[in-house]
Amino acid sequence: MKVLLLGKGGQVGWELQRSLAPLGELVALGTGSTGFHADFSRPDELAETVRAVRPDVIVNAAAHTAVDRAESEPELARKLNATSPGVLAEAAVQVGALMVHFSTDYVFDGSGTAPWREDNATGPLSVYGKTKLEGEQLVARHCGRHLIFRTSWVYAARGGNFAKTMLRLAKERERLTVIDDQVGAPTGAELLADVTAHAIRDTLRDASKAGLYHVVAGGETTWNGYARFVLAQALAAGVELKASPEAVDRVPTSAFPTPATRPHNSRLDTTKIQDTFGIRLPNWQAGVARMLQETL
Repeated sequence: MKVLLLGKGGQVGWELQRSLAPLGELVALGTGSTGFHADFSRPDELAETVRAVRPDVIVNAAAHTAVDRAESEPELARKLNATSPGVLAEAAVQVGALMVHFSTDYVFDGSGTAPWREDNATGPLSVYGKTKLEGEQLVARHCGRHLIFRTSWVYAARGGNFAKTMLRLAKERERLTVIDDQVGAPTGAELLADVTAHAIRDTLRDASKAGLYHVVAGGETTWNGYARFVLAQALAAGVELKASPEAVDRVPTSAFPTPATRPHNSRLDTTKIQDTFGIRLPNWQAGVARMLQETL
């Protein structure tokens, strides 16, 4: 079996290189790759790459993820998040491949307190959310054999992340100010990659499992609760901090105005994916604690 991975350099793409390798021959491409075109700003060349590689599975981990910048460059965001994934889906059909695509809780309006189900009405608040929703729709429309995974609050040990930022600030300042009215579940790129590989195996055996799924870690917290957990873990590991968990002040989203509107409710219901694929998604604290052990 041959798997084509696009967006290998991102947080999720990096972990997917590991999780997808056991499936067979892995062709992993990023923007700077040579030999094949993988630039999402040039959709036609992506189709050429699919036809040249002729994979059994296409996994798209590339996207325009700069949420605020997307507000000022909507055409580029649409090309990267919608047009190119749609082209990939069409090309997947031409070569008979399963198409795997990642999306986001930003397709919802963030209202209420109930976890969003896959069949709930969407209502994105930002250019990023709108383009990601359009990407979902194009992939589903053009390629019946698809897996679309909506996720949220993704982090990884590699590169920058929220936890590392909080630790840096806590070493510099005696008090921190972090938003306390957005709720979600920090989800490790490693967990997302492992679930993806498992779902691909099962779906190749049973085509009825194709479709749209929500994938996030278990439990929920706010960004403030997330920050406090990170600082508590660091202190327990002997890291010297100026700011303790109790010194993380709670503020509303309105305290930090941004070009793009963030959803307040990022909870995602994962019942469907856990039941369909027979998996259990661990609580978010387990993944964050493990990531911190690697980075502290």
